[in-house]
Amino acid sequence: MQQPYESAGAGPHASPGAGPVPTPSGHGEATRGHGETARVLVVDDDPTVAEVVSGYLDRAGYVVDRAADGPAALARAAAHWPDLVVLDLMLPGMDGLEVCRRLRGRGPVPVIMLTARGDEDDRILGLEVGADDYVTKPFSPRELVLRVESVLRRTRPVTVAHPLHTAGLTVDPAARRATKNGTELALTVREFDLLAFFLRHPGRAYGREDLMREVWGWDFGDLSTVTVHVRRLRGKVEDDPARPRLIQTVWGVGYRFDAMAGARDESLDESLDGSGDGSGDGSLDESLNGSPGAAPDGFPDAAPDGETRSRP
Repeated sequence: MQQPYESAGAGPHASPGAGPVPTPSGHGEATRGHGETARVLVVDDDPTVAEVVSGYLDRAGYVVDRAADGPAALARAAAHWPDLVVLDLMLPGMDGLEVCRRLRGRGPVPVIMLTARGDEDDRILGLEVGADDYVTKPFSPRELVLRVESVLRRTRPVTVAHPLHTAGLTVDPAARRATKNGTELALTVREFDLLAFFLRHPGRAYGREDLMREVWGWDFGDLSTVTVHVRRLRGKVEDDPARPRLIQTVWGVGYRFDAMAGARDESLDESLDGSGDGSGDGSLDESLNGSPGAAPDGFPDAAPDGETRSRP
């Protein structure tokens, strides 16, 4: 029977020869900022998995709480709100998806989903209900510790972070708050980081590998993670997600944030309203045709679900 984690001679009671558990950020204690130790809630009905994961996280410096099912996880979270949750998808009774929905309904908390299924639909569904990452069993406990640190690092306060404003969007990295035309956006941790990155680098095209590395600090991972988050982010910042104007697909490359889209839309509205002086036909045509290099309006994503592909 295959273990749900890769032992490789390692475990919470591994011998010294197995190598040290990676300590987040190279420090002796895992913190969430201001010197406070980060608290991680591990939810898995398999006691062996829960013990191994908890052992590695404890040795990496985290405060670890455990729960074996959904109701217990919600009760634990209510008693001590976690900084991050490691959540098994296949729980008895209330499954991990429902636990994730209820946790995010109570407040923002990063979630890493554990799944024994290799099916992409299950992983994408976990991301769509608010999970910030997923790990497929069997997994390496050491890699999981690094992923925990990677997600937590994005939630820590930024020392110097000025609000970003463009195209009706405002992102305040210090407050971890984003708005569109004054209305607050409900973004997950990774969606927030992706939007902030786009606002900092308007007009430049990035591949999915680039976004995974630059936004989340990963040199590995499933590229469909980027695709899912781009699609979800479009659903929250675009006026018409089916015809995206801000986050555009660049053929054969990836994605580009068009900060001028809002200005062109306002120019188009003025032209249609008759408020222009009659000399704006070129601007109107440009607004209708989209920016050079962007996917045609009739093909908003240039490929299903934001995937990129080269022109024939």
